[in-house]
Amino acid sequence: MEFQQWWEPELPEGVLREICDEFTAKTGINVELISNPYADTKVQIAAGAATGMMPDVVGLDGSWVYDFAKQGAIANLSELMVSSGYDDSQLSLQVQVEGNTYMIAVVNFAYPMYVNKDILKNAGIVEFPTTWSEFKSVAQKVTDPTSNIYAYALPLSSALPNGIQNQFMSWLWASGGKMLEDGKPNLIGNEKLIQGIELMKWLFEEELVTPGTYTMREPDMVEEFVNGRVAFMISSLAHLTLIKEGAPNMDVAITSIPKMDGYTGKSGICVANWGIGIASNSKHKEEAWRFIEYLMSPEVNAKLAVYANGFPGNTASEPDYSKKDKLFVDAYEIYQESYAINEFIGLPRSEDLMRIFLENFVLYLEGEFDSAETMLEEIQKEWLRIFGD
Repeated sequence: MEFQQWWEPELPEGVLREICDEFTAKTGINVELISNPYADTKVQIAAGAATGMMPDVVGLDGSWVYDFAKQGAIANLSELMVSSGYDDSQLSLQVQVEGNTYMIAVVNFAYPMYVNKDILKNAGIVEFPTTWSEFKSVAQKVTDPTSNIYAYALPLSSALPNGIQNQFMSWLWASGGKMLEDGKPNLIGNEKLIQGIELMKWLFEEELVTPGTYTMREPDMVEEFVNGRVAFMISSLAHLTLIKEGAPNMDVAITSIPKMDGYTGKSGICVANWGIGIASNSKHKEEAWRFIEYLMSPEVNAKLAVYANGFPGNTASEPDYSKKDKLFVDAYEIYQESYAINEFIGLPRSEDLMRIFLENFVLYLEGEFDSAETMLEEIQKEWLRIFGD
């Protein structure tokens, strides 16, 4: 049985292989790991979906699910849960399409803000910014183009447009904002969203954002941070291991995303998942489901969450974070103080929605729209076509 995912490169070496070998020892079912970075995995799984040659078990991002389900590329897990008598009340998140589950969240990840404290110290800054105006002030102080150091990185490659979800909308959600109302686009006249767009435009106009943003993908952003060229970055806790291994001497901190001036309510924090599904073309659906059940069992799920620097997908899991890095504990506290949100999960053609927003946002940054409001009118028009499909 084949299991294609991006998890193995983001876990400590050998962890996923060990978990799979333990499953094989219990069941006699062999698991072949097909492991690549996130972006490559997405492309390969999409190709497999189009050709009917998807591996038996696949790692999924919630934003891919609607499309793959509509294509008939991934199996209906609700049917498998019923036929096996599985109690799904223990699952923290199931992504459904038309009432049926197609993805189960194995591990949940928060997207807090990483800080390179060395850059801040060199600029004489001790306190982290907590508001947008404070962030603007600090961003100007830490940026040093002659040393190739910038305040913020925003990946805006249309090849992988999840920078809109993770690094852009996170600012809106942190201040209690929403892009949807009653499950439909609510972009026009959305004052918090407009102000968030104008904040990003200001950062670009002041040249406080890492160059190369239009071709940058999230892994490139993490690499920039690891190489000491970015002061602040919004990224997944899943990248904590990569950062620690890539920059062992960097003084890194994790903090909350700054909020709009005057906002005192609870903050939303973007979450992503290591989701899992089964290919419709799999000849081993029963074995594949047994593997998912194994990964979701409380003990195994807790182990995976701890090693992945994430939070378990099984609500009965009791992960032991006592030996975790202090940064993880800091992030867990932020997560507990916030509410989890990701409005893109389960939307129709979710990645296309991100790409449409991204492409129009780039045009706005380049001066093609006279205002954020005009840009949002265009995006809403295109989004509604997708929602109307």
